[in-house]
Amino acid sequence: MSRIADLTIVPLRRIPDERGTIMHMLKSTDPHFKQFGEIYFTTIYRDVIKGWHQHREMTLNYACVHGRIKLVVFDERQDSQTKGVIEEIFLGPDNYSLVVIPPGLWCGFKGMSDPVAIVANCCTHTHDPSLTQRIDPLSSRIPYQWQVKSS
Repeated sequence: MSRIADLTIVPLRRIPDERGTIMHMLKSTDPHFKQFGEIYFTTIYRDVIKGWHQHREMTLNYACVHGRIKLVVFDERQDSQTKGVIEEIFLGPDNYSLVVIPPGLWCGFKGMSDPVAIVANCCTHTHDPSLTQRIDPLSSRIPYQWQVKSS
């Protein structure tokens, strides 16, 4: 369950056997599937941050298929009941999940594993840079600090 309106977190199946592991991600019959635009994989090194970015039309479908990341989503949408809310989601072997990020939300992620983590994105549109907004991951516009927090 997410704290941000329209943000969906779906636990995914891993089916291991003596030959290896099948890792489900997204099927056209899933209730949260919208449409297919493109799929890509991105690697991220430990302690590197990729973000912040916001898409005007594209829905992202993220799964961390290798390693571990900290995915952070921020709701800045003017008409949202959860405006101002930040959600942290740790994805990896202990939380193999799909995160469905609708248009209008800011997101970024930080690598947490050596040598890399691999994130798959099956998004609803092909990437169009003119429909994407980016800001520095350390920008004060988003009230989030990426460093490790000790409680």
